[in-house]
Amino acid sequence: MILFPAIDLKGGQCVRLLKGEMDTATVFNDDPGAQARLFQDAGCGWVHVVDLDGAFAGETRNGEAVDRILAVVDVPVQLGGGIRDMAAIDTWLEKGVARVILGTVALRDPALVKAACARHPGRIAVGIDARDGMVAVEGWAETSTLSAVDLARQFEGCGVAAIIFTDIDRDGALGGVNVAATAALANAISTPVIASGGVASLEDLAALKAAGAPGIAGAISGRALYDGRINLAEAVAVLAAPEAEAI
Repeated sequence: MILFPAIDLKGGQCVRLLKGEMDTATVFNDDPGAQARLFQDAGCGWVHVVDLDGAFAGETRNGEAVDRILAVVDVPVQLGGGIRDMAAIDTWLEKGVARVILGTVALRDPALVKAACARHPGRIAVGIDARDGMVAVEGWAETSTLSAVDLARQFEGCGVAAIIFTDIDRDGALGGVNVAATAALANAISTPVIASGGVASLEDLAALKAAGAPGIAGAISGRALYDGRINLAEAVAVLAAPEAEAI
């Protein structure tokens, strides 16, 4: 399993939200590039970046910050937030983003996701953010009537590299990852699943490994890394270790 340290961008700064509410933003670093380098130097294999302003606006709003991150790190970067057409997908992949995350558009226009997968094999992920099991879109401001599992199943076999599953009610709350829901999703589909939301400790990461769901490919952590609850190097080791050594 892979640990993805998270950089959420709002107004050009690294922030963390509580349960997706923009007015709860806590600034942890005003230099996203420097933060990405810190994560890389600590041993991460990927960096997970979300343009929060872009997610609400429907278009990139923190492009300069993303450019800075791409310029200073060597590890692959996955990017989501406001990427909703093929032109934007092409632009970011050409700029050096390793993987683009499609969220709202996956619900609104699943054909675009499938076309993007065909155009860029292995470089498209789908972000499924759920509140009480139902998909939320538009920066989590709107909850749909479609379940996370049903949406994920729409992309079976089309080449999606990963499903990034976020339990919104746990995001930024440090209350523990929703292991049961993540495992249920991973066991319901063949696409790898990356867990997000609520990761607060090494024990949470160990629980994901022990969940009996081989499809769980990794976990995203943000606030717990920023406030020191999780040591990044230790977390990478926990996820890389065989299950018997994970705790």
